Amino acid sequence: QNPDCLADVQRERELARKAFVLGIPTAIPYDVVRVGESYGSVFELLNSRSFSKLIAADPASMDTYVDLYVDLLKKMHSTHVKPGEMPDMKAVVLDWVAFLRDYLPADQADKLVALVEAVPQRDSMLHGDYHTNNIVMQNNEVLIIDMDTLCVGHPVFELASMYLAFVAFGELDHSVTSNFLKLPYETAGLFWKKALARYLDTQDAQRVREVEEKAMVVGYARLMRRTIRRNGFDTEEGRANIELCKAHLSELLNRVNTLTF
Repeated sequence: QNPDCLADVQRERELARKAFVLGIPTAIPYDVVRVGESYGSVFELLNSRSFSKLIAADPASMDTYVDLYVDLLKKMHSTHVKPGEMPDMKAVVLDWVAFLRDYLPADQADKLVALVEAVPQRDSMLHGDYHTNNIVMQNNEVLIIDMDTLCVGHPVFELASMYLAFVAFGELDHSVTSNFLKLPYETAGLFWKKALARYLDTQDAQRVREVEEKAMVVGYARLMRRTIRRNGFDTEEGRANIELCKAHLSELLNRVNTLTF
């Protein structure tokens, strides 16, 4: 980490500690250390392998990892956090969609903002970056790492970030996903579908798709804003991603009338 990130490192350590106290199995943060001009956290994490690596090594066991992954996700989402203890994800998402007012047709922007505003406040713990690199197995125990994105809110916001990691980030260039998760793009997408169905406790494909589309609305809004803020209009790849997000949002906002489920 760079020299200016001490506050971020300390914040991650504090969030991890809060989650651990609330019963979430995470690597225990021991200390903040300085190495040269940089800072970092020291965690208790020995002999662990990420779910990405485990699935890559044994694709036939994917369903086992889906179950473990979703069990921990549900444990997090059923954990209640006191007001002010963690950032409010709804407020963050409202900033995202407000930013897009300058880039979307007015009717679409209005509906997008209204959809997010209508999401009820929740004190449920969300991880904020819940993908298979951040879930690890250590001595047959499932742990979650990278706690700097911990927040509270409605689960649709969690599902949106999951959709991005498994599907949307690599939609135009599958190598983005395979380089990040070290899994083939198709495998990542299959894991997402299976995990969402298991999370919703249903095999009804229409129901799974309905909730997936709610996650997609938030996910593509985030991806579009992120791409624009990273000077996406200046590159061919960036422009393609922005157009992709606009096309998805245009279609989705025609039929998605609530983000809750």
